[in-house]
Amino acid sequence: MSAEENAGLDPRRTVAVVGTGTMGQGIAQVALVAGHPVRLHDSLPGRAEEAAAAIGARLDRLVDKGRMTADARDAARARLHPAAGLGDLSDAALVVEAVAERLDVKRELFAALEETVADDCLLATNTSSLPVTAVAGGLRLPGRFVGLHFFNPAPLLPLVEVVSGHATEPAVAARARATVAAWGKTPVHSADLPGFIVNRIARPFYAEGFAVYEDRGADPATIDAVLRECGGFRMGPFELTDLIGQDINEAVTHSVWEAFFRNVKFTPSLAQRRLVEAGLLGRKTGRGWYDHGPDAVRPEPHTAPPEPAPAYVIGGGDLGPAAELLPLMRESGITVRPGNEEADLQLLLPSGGQLVLADGQSSAEFRDVVYFDLALDYRAATRIALSAAPHTGDRTLREAIGLFQALGKKVSVIGDVPGMIVARTVARLIDLAADAVAKGVATGEDIDTAMRLGVNYPIGPLAWNRRLPSGYIHDLLDALHTRVPDGRYAPSLALFQLSSAEDHAEDHDGGDDRDGGEDGVAGAGGGRAGAEAGEGAQS
Repeated sequence: MSAEENAGLDPRRTVAVVGTGTMGQGIAQVALVAGHPVRLHDSLPGRAEEAAAAIGARLDRLVDKGRMTADARDAARARLHPAAGLGDLSDAALVVEAVAERLDVKRELFAALEETVADDCLLATNTSSLPVTAVAGGLRLPGRFVGLHFFNPAPLLPLVEVVSGHATEPAVAARARATVAAWGKTPVHSADLPGFIVNRIARPFYAEGFAVYEDRGADPATIDAVLRECGGFRMGPFELTDLIGQDINEAVTHSVWEAFFRNVKFTPSLAQRRLVEAGLLGRKTGRGWYDHGPDAVRPEPHTAPPEPAPAYVIGGGDLGPAAELLPLMRESGITVRPGNEEADLQLLLPSGGQLVLADGQSSAEFRDVVYFDLALDYRAATRIALSAAPHTGDRTLREAIGLFQALGKKVSVIGDVPGMIVARTVARLIDLAADAVAKGVATGEDIDTAMRLGVNYPIGPLAWNRRLPSGYIHDLLDALHTRVPDGRYAPSLALFQLSSAEDHAEDHDGGDDRDGGEDGVAGAGGGRAGAEAGEGAQS
C-alpha cells in the first residue's frame, strides 16, 4: 500500500457491494451518488437486478424533491450494474460486504473474493457485531481488510465507523476513512473491540431506563419523557427500542455482554427479555413497551398537579450544572436568600427541607430531602424529575414541585431511585466513554462525534462531562456503587484518573481544593452539608 493511497479512492474506480438488502442498497447508493461506478451482487438470483431498480426509484424521488438533477440521475443509473457472479467484481477497487451477520458466511465470501480481486483492492465488512479481526482471519492479505460500519438508512445517516482489525494496515484504514469522507459521510476510527464505539457506549442509555422501570421507580412513558424533556435526548429508551425492534436491540446488548465475558456493566434487561420471549417486539408487531395498534392511546407521563411556589429559597453554595436555576427563580419572582456557602448542589426550602441535585444517594437516607434530576439545560428543559422517600415531608415535596412549576417546568415525581434518571444514565455513558478512550477504542473527539451522529445524542458524553463539576460523575457512580455493589456502577479507573486530573488542574489554576473529606467527595458525598449541620439531620 503506497503512501499516495492514503487519499480516498478515485471516483472513477469501481465500488462493489455484496448483499443487496436494505443496508447493501443504501451503501451502493452512497457510493453511486459520489460518482463511482457501482456493481451489485447477491447470492440469490435476481436480487441484484431488483436492488438496482429500487436504487433507481430512490434516485427518481431525489429528482422529484429537487435534491438531484435529472442529468445526474441518468449518469448515476448508467454507472450502476448488477453482477451475476463474483468474477464480475474483478476490477473493483473496494468491495463492501453487507450479508448476513454470520461469521462463517462472511469468511467464506471474502475467501472467494480474495481469489477474484486484485491485491490492492480494499475489502470491507459492514458488520455491526462480529469482530473485524475474526472475519479477516483466513485471508491471505488481512492487512487490506477493514470494517466500514454504516448506520441505517445509509444514504441519510452521516456516521461511518471505520474499524481497524488486528492486522489492518494503518494506510488502509486511512484510505477507507478518506473515501467515506469524500462520499459526504463523517468517519470515526475505532479499534476492533466489542460494539466498536456506538454499540458499546450506548448500552447504558437503554439499561438505566430499564433498570429504573424494573425497580418500579417510574413507568416507561415517564422515563422517556424525562430523558427527552429534561435530558435533551431525541427519544427515550422505551420508545426507541420499540422503533428499533426489541429483538434487535436485545440481541445487540446480549452480543456485547457476551463479548465482554458477561461484564456486569453490559448486563441485559430481564424485562426486555420477557418482551422478546412474548413476541412483543415493538412497532413491527403492534406492541412492545407501548401499544402501537390503530386505536392505541399513548400513555401520558406522570405530571404533578399544580402546587403554589415557595416565597423564597435559601442557597449559598455552588449549584454547579444547576446554577442557571438561580436566575430563573429570580426572573419568576422567587426570592433567593443567601445561605451556607459550603452547601453545594442544594437549596433550602421554607419547610426546612432540602432540594438537592441527584448525587447517587437516596432520599431515604435523610430526614427531609427531595432530589431533582440533572438536566442538559435547565433553562430550556420543559420537564424536571423529582424523587422523595415515603417519609419526606409533604410540605417539602409540594414546595419543590411548586418551585419548578413556577419556572415553567412540568414536574414528574418518581420513586426514591438513587441517581434518578438523567443523572445515572449520563454518568454511565461518560464512564464508558472515558474507559473506551483509555483502552484505545477511539479518541475522545471521535467518541463524541459518533454518539451525536450515530444515535442523535444532544451532546457527546465527554463534552457533557466537561460541563459538570470536577468529580461529580465519579462521585455519583461511587455512591451508586455503594448502594448497588454488584459492579455495575463501579467507576472505571479511567474515570477516576480523569477526575483526579481535573482536581489537580483546578489546584494548579488556583481553584478551590474541593474539600470533601479524605475520599475526595465533592458534591456527591458532601452534598448534604446542610443535613450534617443540622438543617435537615440525616436519619
